[in-house]
Amino acid sequence: MPTLAGLTAQGSVMDDIGTYQEHEFSTFRNPTVDTLELGRKKHHVPVLFEIDVTEGRKRLLEIGAEGGQGISFTSWVMKCVGQAVSDHKHIHALRKGRRRLIVFDDVDISVVIERSVRPNVGRSETLPMPYVVRRANEKTLKAIHTEIRSAQAAALEEHAVQIVSPRKPYATRLFALLPGFLRKLILWRPLMNNPFLTKRTMGTVVVTSIGNIGKSGGSAWAIPTGIHSLIVAVGSIARKPGVIGGAIEIREFLSMTVLFDHDVIDGAPVARFVQRLKELLESCHGL
Repeated sequence: MPTLAGLTAQGSVMDDIGTYQEHEFSTFRNPTVDTLELGRKKHHVPVLFEIDVTEGRKRLLEIGAEGGQGISFTSWVMKCVGQAVSDHKHIHALRKGRRRLIVFDDVDISVVIERSVRPNVGRSETLPMPYVVRRANEKTLKAIHTEIRSAQAAALEEHAVQIVSPRKPYATRLFALLPGFLRKLILWRPLMNNPFLTKRTMGTVVVTSIGNIGKSGGSAWAIPTGIHSLIVAVGSIARKPGVIGGAIEIREFLSMTVLFDHDVIDGAPVARFVQRLKELLESCHGL
C-alpha cells in the first residue's frame, strides 16, 4: 500500500480527494436525529399506492385562475387526510401504557415547513420546522391553506428552530446541546409515554412531501421514518395511461405512502382508511 511519501511524485492523497469544504455539524439537527432513531424502533408498516388526482389538480388550477387566493396541493391533501382519519379514528390512536389505547376525535396534523435560520453569526441554513394544524378535520380547505401560509411567513426569533414554539429559543438551544441520553430522559421518554403530551406537542398525524421529483414522468414514493402513529408521505405526480369509462386517457397519478403503527391497528382497517382517502382525493373533496 503506498505511503504519503511515496505519492509526492505523482500526486498527494489530498490531490486524489480533490477540493472540499468542512462545516460544523449544527446541534440544531440533534432533535431531528433523535426522532429518526426513535422512529426506527416503531413497528411501522408502509403501504404504497397511487391515486388519480387529475380532476383535483384541474380544480386547483381553476381556483388559482379565478383571481382569488390559490390553494396549495399539500393543503388539499391535508384536508382529505383529516377527513379520512376522522372517519377511521383508530388509525391515529396512541398507546397509554401497555393495556390502554387513546382514540382522539380531533385530528391534529403536523406538517414540515422549511425556514432559513442563522444558527451562527455569518452563516445561515435551511431547517425543517414542524407546525401543527389543530382540528384539521373540522377546518375548511381555505382555512388550512391560510394557516400554513401564515406559518411560513411568521416572524422567527433569533436561533428559533420551531414555528410558534411554546419554548424560548435559548431553551431549545440548550436542549440541542445536551448529550443524547439526557435528551431522551428529559423529553423523548415522557413524550412517548404520555399520549396527551404527544398530541399537544406534535399532533397524531404527519403529512410530509418529497416534492415532485418525478417531473420527467416517472413515479417516486417516499418511505419516511418518524414517531407519529400515522405518517402520510406525498410523492411525485406522474402522467400515465388510465382507464376512464372504458377508454384509455392520460391521467395524473399521485404516488403516496402511508405508514401505520402495527401496535395499535391491523391491516384490514388500514385498507379501509386508504380506500377512503383515495375516494376523497379522487372526488375532489373540499374543492
